[in-house]
Amino acid sequence: MNPVITKLTKFIRLETERGFDDRAVVGGLGRMLEPWQAEAATAGLPGPLIEAVISRLRDYGGLPTNARRDVLQGLWHRLQQVEPELEALDPLHPGVETDTAAAQAEAIEAEAVGVPSEDEPADDATVRAGSPSMDSEAESAEAQTSEPPTPEKRKPKEQAPSKEPPAAMNAALTTVQGIGPKSAKTLAKLGLETLGDLLWHLPRRYDDYSQLETINRLWYGQEVTIIATVEKIEVRDVRRGRMKLTEALVSDGTGSLQVTWFNQPWIVNKLQPGRPVVLSGKVDQYLGRLTMNSPEWEPLERKQLHTNRIVPVYPLTAGVSGKWLRKVIHSVVQRLAARVPDPLPESIRSSSKLIPLSTALQQVHFPDSQEMLRAAQHRLAFDEMFLLQLGVLRQKQEWEHVETRALPADQAWIDHFKATLPYQLTNAQSTALEDIRRDLAATRPMNRLLQGDVGSGKTVVAAAAIGIVTSQGAQSALMAPTSILAEQHFRTMTTLLPQSAGVPTEQIRLLVGSTSEAEKTEIRTALASGEVKVIIGTHALIEGPVQFKELGLVIIDEQHRFGVEQRSELRSKGDSPNLLVMTATPIPRSLALTVFGDLDLTLLDEMPPGRHEVQTHIFLPTERARAHSFIQSQIELGNQVFIIYPLVEGSENVQAKAAVDEYEHLAKEIFSEASVGLLHGRMKPDEKDAVMERFHGGEIDVLVSTSVVEVGVDVPNATVMLIEGANRFGLAQLHQFRGRVGRGSEQAYCLLIPTEADDAANERLKAMQETNDGFVLAERDLEQRGPGEFLGTRQSGFAELRTAQLTDVRLIEAARGEATRLFEQDPDLSQPDHRLLGEALQRFWTPEKGEVS
Repeated sequence: MNPVITKLTKFIRLETERGFDDRAVVGGLGRMLEPWQAEAATAGLPGPLIEAVISRLRDYGGLPTNARRDVLQGLWHRLQQVEPELEALDPLHPGVETDTAAAQAEAIEAEAVGVPSEDEPADDATVRAGSPSMDSEAESAEAQTSEPPTPEKRKPKEQAPSKEPPAAMNAALTTVQGIGPKSAKTLAKLGLETLGDLLWHLPRRYDDYSQLETINRLWYGQEVTIIATVEKIEVRDVRRGRMKLTEALVSDGTGSLQVTWFNQPWIVNKLQPGRPVVLSGKVDQYLGRLTMNSPEWEPLERKQLHTNRIVPVYPLTAGVSGKWLRKVIHSVVQRLAARVPDPLPESIRSSSKLIPLSTALQQVHFPDSQEMLRAAQHRLAFDEMFLLQLGVLRQKQEWEHVETRALPADQAWIDHFKATLPYQLTNAQSTALEDIRRDLAATRPMNRLLQGDVGSGKTVVAAAAIGIVTSQGAQSALMAPTSILAEQHFRTMTTLLPQSAGVPTEQIRLLVGSTSEAEKTEIRTALASGEVKVIIGTHALIEGPVQFKELGLVIIDEQHRFGVEQRSELRSKGDSPNLLVMTATPIPRSLALTVFGDLDLTLLDEMPPGRHEVQTHIFLPTERARAHSFIQSQIELGNQVFIIYPLVEGSENVQAKAAVDEYEHLAKEIFSEASVGLLHGRMKPDEKDAVMERFHGGEIDVLVSTSVVEVGVDVPNATVMLIEGANRFGLAQLHQFRGRVGRGSEQAYCLLIPTEADDAANERLKAMQETNDGFVLAERDLEQRGPGEFLGTRQSGFAELRTAQLTDVRLIEAARGEATRLFEQDPDLSQPDHRLLGEALQRFWTPEKGEVS
């Protein structure tokens, strides 16, 4: 009889004698499969037989007793087809003697070649979570501990019947062999609490050790895998005993190589001379000889998980080693990946040329090749973007089915509004006004994003919308992120609306945090009665006591400064009011298709006549005196200046100038003849307001500030924007700063001073010199810094993207195309083929999402 089959039958005999308690092998029958499979393949057992054994015993431990009996009965009969002599030895019939000692000896042998128990390390290179030892890939050699891996000890427990996905996805981590309560607590620091969390804990990068090489062909700096035999190995103390160095000499017939591990003396007991080993790592050099320092290693007879392949590297935390986590995830992937149901219909997988989800999950963790890794990453990214697009389309459809009161404006009203303005609208502003007029006249609420560069004239378009709503007797609310900006809007509206829209000044009120309690009470009462038609304010507008008689229009300025919940709360104060969100931050096309995909878009891409293009210059830190001289000349011409700093106060950890520290220096030594003011976010609201009032009124020549002036502040007499530490800001934010000057008739300038004269680091700033087009800068910012620059506060209720990138326009357009086609066929995802997709969509979008944008 084939000895591999003999070994398996001994396991089955012992398991039967023990009453199917899954303790014939320490850790369960499922733990012997990997080494047995390797032996079976080497022994030449038929592939179908090997697959039958693996498939039947893989989940044996999760089955009830009667099911375990049936599994072993079926497996025994399958073995009989290969070895007929098993007939008389059938241990499933009474009266058959079992060689218990032999079977236990086989179990011990299996343990020796790689089947881990609960009381021993899972393999030579495994470190249990919570043990003192950490993997070398995460720490420097000096930081590694000198103790060998210490496994957790916990009592064996009966496993509950396994219910594979989706139930198994929610199973606790302690159901994985080798993870006890202590390890589970450590893994929770990584957000890992269930088997599903482990399955979706994707690698942060990969080390490609798939290229085997002989020692005589190694070269310095190469990342490579070699197979060699240990010639000798020893441990010696260095640094007066503070460090232990494990040194081995390995050879492969073509040459020898010195290998070193730091503070891992236990390796000497694992790598005995004469033992073949697989080593993967970077080739280093010491005293003219090639070496390897702290390489990954595995015994040659094992299936390579850490060497000789594309090795996944996972995010770690203190107490978790890379090897241990890799082994744990490998076991979960083997158990669950193939059973995860695929939510995408076959038609979409086929048209988009996507691999199955089960394959993608297996390959994204343990890829067979770079090609399969790319295919897996593409599949997972497509899924995320597809679900995002489906949710956006669903939200848009839901909003389109809501009814609201129509608020029409005839052409005579529009003509009067335009005629009474102190300037002529641009073509882009006129188009925007028509879009809004059409929306307000419909019984479906407006849901529009008004996007325009700094100075493109969004405020007057918003004023027209407010005027139309007020002419129909309804109320409007405009919410701004800061009291400074809210007050500026209030001044603009009290100037425009009375003469152009016929709204009395007393019907326009301001509500900010610093408003007195008596005035707040008066305003709330007037809003509830309908006496106040237009309210402009900050977050104070969404406080509970604020109620409206008939809220017809909600305007959110600088929408990326508000979270979804804040916008939803203001909107909820009316009966499906119209929504207009405004931003001066150009939204890249990819974001417009995703995060803002449920909004109708109006673009103000034309600047009012007479606006000068701001000239932008980069000054090195050594040229700061030149920049100050230029500022002095502008002050002498009667102009005003902004000087922006990235920090409020100095920090030991950040090498950048700070507003408070530099204010004294500038006021006393650099611009001593001028009036210098200070503005930052830690000041009280009334203090900030007072400073801005003085600057706006011309009492302050130089305003030293932090990024609090990024949006909305309008000072026509300001001609210079100096930005210190410019490399610490994104291009989109720098563009916002630049937009604060050049709002008058004088030529304006933007001066950028980075923290260091590093050409490579400051290359990005040159884009500010090359273009004043906010959209070009926005696209570059999205590529370099990601979407956070545009989204600000968490914008949406969808799950965090694991693999998809909001910069991948091609993927976004493909996913949106498929989502649109599917949505047209089955918007409710009620067809049988779309049931799993509907469930996936529900999981992807969180219940508290509110609205996307």
